[in-house]
Amino acid sequence: MRGARLLLDSLARRGVDTVFGIPGGASLSIYEEMSSMDLRHILGRHEGSTVFMADGFSRVSRKPGVFLGTSGPGATNAVTGVATAYTDSSPVICITGQVATQSMGRDAFQEADSFNLMVPVTKWNFKLKHGAEIPRVINRAFRIATSGRFGPVAIDVPSDVVSKEVDEASIQWADEPSLANSSDLSELANAVSMIRNAAKPAIIAGGGVRWSDSGDVVIRLAEKIGAPVVTTVMGKGGIPEDHPLALGTTGMHGRRSSHWVLNEADLVIAVGTRFSDRTTGKTSGFLPNAKVIHIDIDRAEIGKNITGVVGLAGNSADVLNAIMSGLDYQAESRSEWVKKVSEVRTFCQCDFDLPGNPIKPQKLMSSLSRLLPDDAILTTDVGQHQMFASHFFETRGRRQFITSGGLGTMGFGFPAAVGAKIAAPERKVVSIVGDGGFQMSYSEFITAVENEVPVFTVIMNNQSLGMVRQFQKQFYGNRVYAADYRRSPDFAKFAEAMGGEGVTVEKASEINEAIARGLKSDVPFIADVRVDINEDILPMTPPWMGQEGTIYGRCKWRDVKVEEPQNIGN
Repeated sequence: MRGARLLLDSLARRGVDTVFGIPGGASLSIYEEMSSMDLRHILGRHEGSTVFMADGFSRVSRKPGVFLGTSGPGATNAVTGVATAYTDSSPVICITGQVATQSMGRDAFQEADSFNLMVPVTKWNFKLKHGAEIPRVINRAFRIATSGRFGPVAIDVPSDVVSKEVDEASIQWADEPSLANSSDLSELANAVSMIRNAAKPAIIAGGGVRWSDSGDVVIRLAEKIGAPVVTTVMGKGGIPEDHPLALGTTGMHGRRSSHWVLNEADLVIAVGTRFSDRTTGKTSGFLPNAKVIHIDIDRAEIGKNITGVVGLAGNSADVLNAIMSGLDYQAESRSEWVKKVSEVRTFCQCDFDLPGNPIKPQKLMSSLSRLLPDDAILTTDVGQHQMFASHFFETRGRRQFITSGGLGTMGFGFPAAVGAKIAAPERKVVSIVGDGGFQMSYSEFITAVENEVPVFTVIMNNQSLGMVRQFQKQFYGNRVYAADYRRSPDFAKFAEAMGGEGVTVEKASEINEAIARGLKSDVPFIADVRVDINEDILPMTPPWMGQEGTIYGRCKWRDVKVEEPQNIGN
């Protein structure tokens, strides 16, 4: 048996049935073996985008997505995709070819030190030396990627290691045992006491809630103790946002209601969040009145950005269940707090259905929120559209929200949607992208067409790098430079040229029909929605300021008979 066959058999033994990749000289032995196997291969157009596909597959299936590339530029192109998975804790397995062992260090054609390139952006990486070790290395890669805090791993595969025959008697087949997620609940009694004594508790649900699938447990705790729940951008979709205790996203572009709650709370239970600057702003003004219980599977995150916390390390669901087992009362004791939260939630229900042309992004997101099915998967790229979607699109039912939140990688949204649709072909997958980010990876549209992956793409097209433009307007004296595109493709014609379908939407009255067409289409579909270039995403808390520096801007409030709560922002 050749090393290449052994590698693929080892992947199959781990349940892999789909591989995302682009072949090259150093990986051709693997591809030769794959051609005779029952593995689905998705041939991408660029390595970075192809890793994004594997990442999207991982986030929906909750299983490692596998990327297979070649040496040199194949590996260097993949680094951004792997780094994106690393910052968002996605268990991608990145396998790249390498020049033959005897050629290493001699500047061989397409040689790059991919091992050391990957060190900062992986949980673990390994350079194969012998074919016999392949099964053991693959098993270890999967174990590490899916243990504790999930994350990518990289395996560097010299071409001679996989092209040679392997002595079957020497093969290291032994499976490595799964790592148990160790917990540290030494502060459990203290945490339970803090919750008992709190008058105004609140919960922040981060990305760890989604990865651990503990949203139901978060809601049970919230109902039990009378605590409103806000989510980080990475935590969006972890809980249903139509729940009466759910207040939507917090952070840089969070809702007024979530900001108010975190300013008023005297106790915050933070679950699966690392308190990034996009969540906290200036940390000295964050949670001004609250003690903090920080729950995370990664001990290193506890107390790193917000100090003075009571830390509980472990799987979110396990820790929350342990907390609830120590609580012996119901939320009625905080009925006044729950009532006030309800009033704030009602008051801050903004009328997003803004009429008129040019189209307002709020109108577009409101329509998508209303018309998409309750099990839809939404992916976004990075920019203004990402924050409009985070703020105004409601996740309810089984809806998922997938985005690049840590690294903030433009070009992520569409390829991630392709991977998500391959993982869940029975569900509608909609990619919300900006025109700037889409052009960084729209070569993968033809990948979706040829693999019959009917992703519905909605382009929020303002012919601009919108977030750059907004920052220049707000913080650089309104001097907009190198942010606006003078020419823009006809994306609907592009879709048709690639074998898909498309429509251009220039009036608000055309939005609903375009969405209906996109959801019904059985081929990749683009709705190119021309939105107002001057519409900024607000509220906005500059990351170097606290919530006292939040820019709220205008908002058309619904006609509600609720007195405006104090200290809710301007």
